[in-house]
Amino acid sequence: MPNVITDTSCLIVLSNIGQLDILRELYTTLAITPEVAAEFGEAVPEWIHTQIADPVKIRMLRNDLELGEASAIALAVETPDSLLILDDKKARRVAEALGLQLTGALGVITKAYRTGLIANIAGVIADLRQSNFRIPRDFERIILNSR
Repeated sequence: MPNVITDTSCLIVLSNIGQLDILRELYTTLAITPEVAAEFGEAVPEWIHTQIADPVKIRMLRNDLELGEASAIALAVETPDSLLILDDKKARRVAEALGLQLTGALGVITKAYRTGLIANIAGVIADLRQSNFRIPRDFERIILNSR
């Protein structure tokens, strides 16, 4: 099982639709940086571990990225066998260039559906749309047919 690190967007999206516990069910450990915790703006559940990333790496990544994304990528670079949950397109390109293993909030939701943690995927997709999370229609079809 990889060491899972997330940026702020996945936490916010799942919290907004009442599905934050999916992360705990899917992954044995989940790490965030203090910067991500601050951006999240809610109390961080005790099962999410906070780890400090190298400030030099964060500063280098901050030239192109927001602070939470930069710190999450920096932590993933420092953490062997990591899976980074990241949604922002620009941040994903940077992470891919660094050879990091990636998924996004929709990947987490799809995995939860495939493993049976989510029974009503159409309802979750509706909740996501209601919370203003953009889901491309073609990706929605893939999710609905993914089990």
